[in-house]
Amino acid sequence: MIDKRLLLICGFVCLFILCSCAPGISGHTEKDPAGFFTGIWHGWIAPVSLVWQIFDSDVRVYEVHNTGWAYDFGFYIAIIAGFGGLSLTRKRKHR
Repeated sequence: MIDKRLLLICGFVCLFILCSCAPGISGHTEKDPAGFFTGIWHGWIAPVSLVWQIFDSDVRVYEVHNTGWAYDFGFYIAIIAGFGGLSLTRKRKHR
């Protein structure tokens, strides 16, 4: 069985590597805007970006250089699936 500490360490390493694509520091410009799939990624890491923004003013929750509706659509899909999906797994109490 995999050691829980090893799994936790691997999770943090993956998180740090993948957060290099955070909004604001990922290198998107007006000539190379963030698209649909980048919007999905930024939606998934939005909670991490929100906390990270407290310590680094360059990090944003939302990429300002984006393609418009495609980025917005991907961002909101990830937000709704990530946070709204949690409520779908709760069991309702029967009275």
